[in-house]
Order: sequence, then structure tokens, then C-alpha cells
Amino acid sequence: MVNLTIDGFQVSVKEGTTILEAAKKVNIDIPTLCYFKELNEISACRICVIEAENHERLLPACTALAEEGMVVHTNSRRAVKARKNNLAMILSQHDGDCTLCVRSGNCKLQELSEDFNMLENPYPKDVRENSWDTNNYLIRKDSKCIKCMRCIQVCEKIQTLNIWDVVGSGSRVNVGVSLNRAFKDADCALCGQCITHCPVGALSARDDTEKVEEFIFDPEIITVAQVAPAVRSAWAEGFDVASSKATPGHMATAMRRLGFDYVFDTNFSADLTIMEEGSEFIERFTHKDKYNWPMFTSCCPGWVRFIKSQYPDYVDNLSTAKSPQQMFGATAKSYFAEKIGVDPHKIRVVSIMPCVAKKSECDQPNQNDACGDKDVDVVLTTREFARMLKSHHIDPAKLEPSEFDSPLGTGTGAAVIFGATGGVMDAALRSAYYLVTGNNPDADSFKAVRGIKGWKEAEFAIPGAGTVRVAVASGLGNTRKLMEALKKGEVEYDFVEIMACPGGCAGGGGQPIHDGEELADNRGKILWNLDKNAKIRYSHENPEILTLYKEYLGKPLSEKSHHLLHTNHHGWDMPLSPKLKK
Repeated sequence: MVNLTIDGFQVSVKEGTTILEAAKKVNIDIPTLCYFKELNEISACRICVIEAENHERLLPACTALAEEGMVVHTNSRRAVKARKNNLAMILSQHDGDCTLCVRSGNCKLQELSEDFNMLENPYPKDVRENSWDTNNYLIRKDSKCIKCMRCIQVCEKIQTLNIWDVVGSGSRVNVGVSLNRAFKDADCALCGQCITHCPVGALSARDDTEKVEEFIFDPEIITVAQVAPAVRSAWAEGFDVASSKATPGHMATAMRRLGFDYVFDTNFSADLTIMEEGSEFIERFTHKDKYNWPMFTSCCPGWVRFIKSQYPDYVDNLSTAKSPQQMFGATAKSYFAEKIGVDPHKIRVVSIMPCVAKKSECDQPNQNDACGDKDVDVVLTTREFARMLKSHHIDPAKLEPSEFDSPLGTGTGAAVIFGATGGVMDAALRSAYYLVTGNNPDADSFKAVRGIKGWKEAEFAIPGAGTVRVAVASGLGNTRKLMEALKKGEVEYDFVEIMACPGGCAGGGGQPIHDGEELADNRGKILWNLDKNAKIRYSHENPEILTLYKEYLGKPLSEKSHHLLHTNHHGWDMPLSPKLKK
């Protein structure tokens, strides 16, 4: 243990503890900007400097270690002046037009400027502009970048894609796309983790709210909205509302208030995905010699982008089932269009998703099987949805709940857990067991695949089929470890679920941002709890799914199902990893 004094308080901490963490022990907060625990601890911004007796220079609290007998002053005149001066220098190179920034009101730099009472800046403005294709799904603004390096660290350490890097030198040092590539030529998975870890507005998802506004206010267009399972655990985080006012029912009412003609739940098509993907797995598992192993889930577009760019030899291992988003779009522009008697070309499907990669997925050239138009027209992130609610002055606290529309609005507990890591596997195994045996397993039989752990393994016996070896991974760094182990023959699986974002969609790159916090686990627990309390917990018992097959599709894996609900993963290209190009 190390004993020191911080602002007059005696504190004892383990050797190797930083001053920042030691100060928290006695409830003293030291301001930080670039710091992100266990991810970015490089003292780049110098906002956290403190004064320590017998040390000539000020020390960065985020990296300086506590020493025996150290006497620390966190708010000495010298430390406070240095912090304010460092902040002023950062602001001099930052576009401070906060009213036009996507992070206004939720920006660490803006918060510090207020805290430090920054009413003027003695340094002249020197803001850099960059040339960036605004059609990209991910937008980067040089003028906002504060060079904290968080984007570089999360892409390297957590996602292992190394899309971002330090470019230039000296006073020209900057952050840019690695290897001198244009972003469109980079093998980015579009997971969006760099966006959620950026403390300012330098990185954002392309804003598509204006497109949606045009649909809503066009009297000739029928707007059909769907909302993903993970969105319900986070959509109201930016509003001051009790959890009792942030239910899926309140969310459905909010969507109607925006002006959507029909409001549906992607839980419906998550159940549909289980019927198709579960049936596909059984078909493969009972004819093992005809297929490559293991079979991978295909509902996460960030993962699909990753495997196509990093491990292209395994693309045929992906389930051919479309994602729930795309299955919904195809069903809306075929079955639903016939149900309500409208021309499918007049329908616009808008998805509200916790994901940036979904924006790319709906644009793929082979995702247009219903009527020739795109199955899904526009994707909004959870953050864009919240911004639309605010711009329309819709306050969730003042809403009454309502039900989703029918016949594409009913979901089960198995569907809602799609938003948490392990949820797709859990749901698939529930229905696979039934499809083989004719009996339901206990809905909690597959708990071994649950939890926030980045790579999980389990084996389950399905009578009449055999023992199924499964694995679940979330986060692309964990995924890479799994894939390398597969390549080397160190592990063998039958069925593997992958989610690009740590914790699954609950921690998706389109979810609300809370600087310095990882909330995937908390949000995921909300989804598991919704499953626990659901009236129906098996996808194959969803009454609207059963009706869809009876009236329209016939059965899982039928010719019509294949046409509408399955895809060819070779139908579009990804830039390959630079490692594979050598």
C-alpha cells in the first residue's frame, strides 16, 4: 500500500494506483478530457494536471502514480491556471460553433469550458478543415478533432481494425485514415465504436433525419417504421424521464407522434429470423458433409463486413438469412403491401437501429427482393431518433403508451434478446430444440451463452440431433481471437454468434453517448428482463409469424422464403484488409 495526502485528506491505495484514482477514493474529482479508463490513458490533453510537493513539474493525474508520502494539491493556483491554459489552446484549434454540432449539450469539451468559466480565449483561432465525402456513413470533421486519440485506441485495442492513425508530424500532427487511404477504401466495419468514444463531435454517423422528414410529409408516401430490440433499452436516455415512461409502448406512441403511418417492432422479424436461421442450422447440422463449419449468424452487418474484409475464406460459413431489419423490409413491401392493398412502390420503410453499419446494409445492391426497390429505405440511429423527437417537441414524459401495429408488430421474449450478446444464440437454440424434438426446452436452458464476457463457449444436447458445440463473441477484437483459433484448429464449433460491438447491439455505435461510460451490460440486462417477463418466450410460438407462414410463405426455407428472406453474401464487395493485400 502507498500512503499520500490529497488536498489535506489522507488516503491509502495499492501500489501502481494513479493519482486520479487515488483522488476518487476521497471523493475528489479531477477534470479529464482525453482519458478513458483502461482504453486511453496517455495524458495527451493535460487537463488533469495537479501539483505535487517536491515535484518541479505539474503531473498528469491520469498517468502519474501515487507515491509514498506524496502531498498533492489538485486545485492549487498553478494547477488551475495550467488546466485553463491547456483548455484554451485546445479550443483555439476547435470549431466552437456548438449550436450546429451534433454533440451540443452532450460534449465533454463544452462541459469543461463551462466548468472552467471560459468566457474568452487569448489564443488566435487556427481551425483546420478537411475534405470528407458526406455520403459516407461515418462522418469525420477535422475542425472538431481535439487529438485525444480515443478513436485510434478503441479501433486498435478493442476492434483491432486500425482504421484511424496519427498522421503528420510536429505542429501538423493530426488524426486520419491509416495507410493514407480514403475512407471509402478502408476496411471499416462501421461498428461506430470510434463515434461513441469520441468526447466531441469530430466523429458522427451520417444524419438521415431530413430524408425521413421528406417521407413523413409527402402525402403520396406510406411511411412504415420499425424499431430494433436494443433501441428500447436506450431510446429515452437523453430525456429526463422515469423508466416507467420509457417503455416500448411509450416508444411506439412517440413514433406515431412523429408522423409515421404504421409503427412496427423489429422483434417480429427477429422471430422470423430465428425461424429461417434455426431451420437452416438444422438442415446443415443434419447434413454435415454438405457444408462448411461452423455456421455463423448473419444478423450483424458490422460482423458481415468484418468477415468479408478480414476472413473472406469463411464467407460461405455465414447463414444466408438476412438480418431482421432486412427481413422486415422485404415482408413490409410484399406481404404487408398486399394485406393493406397498396402499391409497394409507395411504401417507405424506415428503421430505427442502435447501429451505424445498418445504414450501409440497407444500401447493398442485392437487398431489394420484395418489389425491386430497396427493402429498407432509410436507417436512423437511436441518437437520430432522439434528435427527431426533440425537434418535434415530443416529450416522452407526457406520452401514454400504445401498442405496435399489426400484423408485423408482435414479438416474443426470444426476439427482444437479439439486442444483447448471446441473445441470438439463445433464441435460436430454443426454437432449434423444438423444431427437432417437437417439444419446448426450458426457456432458460441456455444460460451459458448469456453475459457480457467477450467470448463464451458451451455444448448443448438436442435429442435426435446430437450435441451442438456453440460459441458467442462480441467485439471485433474478441472475434479476431476466435477466428484465429478456428483457423489454427484450436477450437471446433457447430454454431457461432458474432456481434461487432462489445456487449452486442445494446452497446451499438448508434446508441446514446455517455462519455466515459460503457452501458452495454446495463442495457442488455433490461432486455433479458423483458424476455423473462414476456408472455411468449419462443419465436416459433409468435402467432403473427405462424400466420405469415400459413398465408404467404408456406414454411421456413420455402422457395418464397428464400427469395424474400435470404441473401447472397457475395453479391457486394468490401475493401480487403491491407494484411490480405500483401
